Amino acid sequence: MKSLKIACPNGHLGFAPIRDESFQLGVLAGPDIIAADSGSDDIGPGPLGSDTSTSPEDWQRHDLELMLVASRKLGVPMIIGSSGDTGSNSRVDLYVRIIEELAAKHRMPAFKLGYFYSEVDKAWLRQQMAQGETIEGLDGYAALTEAELDATERVVAMAGVHPFVELLRQGADVIIGGRSSDAALFAAAAIFHGFHDDRAYYLGKVLECASFCAEPYGGKETVMGEISHEDVLVTAMSPQQRCTVASVAGHAMYERSNPYEEFFAGGRLDMTDCVYEQVSEKTTRITGSRFVPSAQVRVKLEGAGKVGERFVGICGIRDPYTIANVDQVIEWARTQVRARFGNDGYELHYNVYGRDGVMGDLEPLRDQPGHELCIMVQGVAPTAKMAQEVAMIGLRQMFYARLPDVKGTAGSVSFPLDEVLHASPAYRWTLNHTVAVRDPMELFPTHMTTAGIRA
Repeated sequence: MKSLKIACPNGHLGFAPIRDESFQLGVLAGPDIIAADSGSDDIGPGPLGSDTSTSPEDWQRHDLELMLVASRKLGVPMIIGSSGDTGSNSRVDLYVRIIEELAAKHRMPAFKLGYFYSEVDKAWLRQQMAQGETIEGLDGYAALTEAELDATERVVAMAGVHPFVELLRQGADVIIGGRSSDAALFAAAAIFHGFHDDRAYYLGKVLECASFCAEPYGGKETVMGEISHEDVLVTAMSPQQRCTVASVAGHAMYERSNPYEEFFAGGRLDMTDCVYEQVSEKTTRITGSRFVPSAQVRVKLEGAGKVGERFVGICGIRDPYTIANVDQVIEWARTQVRARFGNDGYELHYNVYGRDGVMGDLEPLRDQPGHELCIMVQGVAPTAKMAQEVAMIGLRQMFYARLPDVKGTAGSVSFPLDEVLHASPAYRWTLNHTVAVRDPMELFPTHMTTAGIRA
């Protein structure tokens, strides 16, 4: 192929619905593949730990239906990565079921539906550790210990391009992926069609968040990436957006400790020498990216463990004196919780909003506090009963805080009659690590089935 065009309609499928106008313009532009990532660890550890999605199934079904109908009409592959937000096995199964139901609903001719799993058995990790393998931590995490593994509910591995390439090789028309690098599904399609890793991985990087690489800002709009043997082009499909040198380069470098590199299973993308050119009003051309293979394949692992049940409450403070002494108010409430439950075995968190007042041109005006504070109180404990009481004491005792120079603070703090509400359980990240593998497919078993109406 001289070039390959991939339409990406959403940077996190299902998180907010695809915008139909720009998507249909993308379809009319004749993509060779329609692809979208559907997951992120930005949503926190809760969905992985509880094995749920962070978005309603109807939103996810909406996006999958738009993509499936268009891809089958055009006769081009559809690729999804990190299904259902986390890419756990149950989320892959959910998406496979939705695709099968949509194919039946639209009476589509039979097509090949490929999928792969990404969950990692804790017993396998334990065995690796027993054999002397160090499960290395990332971003300040220590090497994995038995205790942290015991505290983990669920682990997923982050796939690179390899399972996507394998399923394309097997002739899959639709691919539903487990947890994977955001960029891998796009890069895999380009690599499968013979394009060099240097440009394929950059194509993935620029497409992974869809219209976040365009300006002005507009979430969930479609962009088109086109790779050739010389360059990568990216074009905004929304009539209101453009892919400019500034927007594309800015997106390529965001959220990296080193903005010119991104790591994948098997290597890293080096963007140090990238050159950006505005070739038309809506299109930017990129050259100069380079993929550097690594000597050892290490796969990223994500794991989440349950901390406890959680209750939350909210209160408001408008009295100026109480606002000025809010830290003492919070400490008073903490002492009352400690008097009831001791110093450990639970968590009590306060989030204070409005402390810094109105915003200036660049920084909060710290000497001009807001006229009202909003404080969210969170109580976390092993049981719902204890968490409720921790949150309730932590919230209610702010009403009775004893401050100097006043007889009391009654009336200066207000809270709703419901007081505290049962929230989702609290989870924490237990694994942000990498593990060495002999085969990059080792943790990602692939499967193939048939969906649609058989002749």
